Amino acid sequence: MKFSSSILSAALLVSASCSSAAAFSTHQRTLSSSSIMRTSSSSTTTFLASTTEKSTECSSSTTTTTTITPEFAGARDQAITTLKAQLPPEALSTLEQPLTHFISEYFQSLSDSAAAGTKNPDGSDVTPQQAVKNMLTTLSYGLKYGLGKDKFIFENVRHMALRGADFNDTSVIDSRYEEDSLKEKLGPDVTTDFYAAGCEFFRPSMDLEHSVVLGQDNLKQAREQIDAGENVIFLANHQSEADPQVVSCLFETVGKEMGDLAAHVTYVAGHKVTTDALAVPFSMGRNLLCIHSKKHIDADPETKPAKSRQNMTAMNSMLKGLKEGGMAIWVAPSGGRDRRNVESGKIPIAPFDQKTVDMFRLMGNKSKVPTHFYPMAMVSYDLCPPPDFVEAGVGEQRNVRFTPIGIAICDEVPNVGGAEKRHLFTEKAEEECIAGYTDLLKGLKMDKYIPEEYSS
Repeated sequence: MKFSSSILSAALLVSASCSSAAAFSTHQRTLSSSSIMRTSSSSTTTFLASTTEKSTECSSSTTTTTTITPEFAGARDQAITTLKAQLPPEALSTLEQPLTHFISEYFQSLSDSAAAGTKNPDGSDVTPQQAVKNMLTTLSYGLKYGLGKDKFIFENVRHMALRGADFNDTSVIDSRYEEDSLKEKLGPDVTTDFYAAGCEFFRPSMDLEHSVVLGQDNLKQAREQIDAGENVIFLANHQSEADPQVVSCLFETVGKEMGDLAAHVTYVAGHKVTTDALAVPFSMGRNLLCIHSKKHIDADPETKPAKSRQNMTAMNSMLKGLKEGGMAIWVAPSGGRDRRNVESGKIPIAPFDQKTVDMFRLMGNKSKVPTHFYPMAMVSYDLCPPPDFVEAGVGEQRNVRFTPIGIAICDEVPNVGGAEKRHLFTEKAEEECIAGYTDLLKGLKMDKYIPEEYSS
């Protein structure tokens, strides 16, 4: 696509003209709890706009406002200028404002990251040039595969990550890259590892040096069960659009084997991740099982039958994978992200849905392959703060913050008990998740987000 190619070319020109990042003092912070396992630092949308010199505090975030450095501000302004020059005139009125906001948010987060002394996995500094390259490349993918004539269609309810024709992993043989249809669809991007690209985009916005991973023994046990051909289902709370990247980047800090496990996970996702222009490039790089949540099925009675049929197809596809064994699934039983209480500022975990948990337990039992359930608590709210209220349509304001994040893999909940006691399983899983979530917030010095009922 001509527009996409011109954006990429412009990205290189802007990157070359950016000033080098100045030396920044290392951000110092300590965690008081000795029980916290630290990670290593070496390891057509509708959002609002803001181009101020300071990050704007959106309604969903209580993050302290910080000043962007001149180097990142200059790079940001050049990136915005480049974007405006390349957008077709008919797209300016609808895309200029939201994309400008997204760019401003991202450059602010990477400016904060650089000021904190964050290093990339190769040991290099986080720079304005890196921000330009990441942002304009991502936007080019979004415009090409999310909106353009080359829009990527997720043809199967179970999508397998596109890791690139040159992906070097003998354990993964992707025959799709032998098909002319995919080669023609991706064009020059046929060698792109969309999984790695998604991680590279969000990683510098994560304060990994001060992030935490709890329950590493449970994670190791889950890995061993998967290696033995058994299935593992992570029952997680869900806080940001970047949660798959959060899982990947934090698992990588534990070790290479866990990083490989993160890439193996299949994420249960709603329809927005395959239809929202900015979400599409990140979704292309993930193993997905696309299911319509109950709240979105009921929102439109006319489309409810079709969505229900698609869900049935997705369940059959998942059952097939579970029968094959060695499957790892991440699912948010709440059916959506945790939402901030606008009055108290607290962030409670959205309640687990009984029927959703029952469905996954049933699929595990029907597979005849041992299936293990681990509650997974996640703290990632400040990374990409969601709107305070559920939005049924495609697209939302995109906000990005530089912040520590955390994951707690809680004790396995045995898949036992008949129909008359199925509520006990769901209650136990949710209780474990809440306990892990509370421990994470305390360890991350984010006690302000802990609901009062969690402290009793």
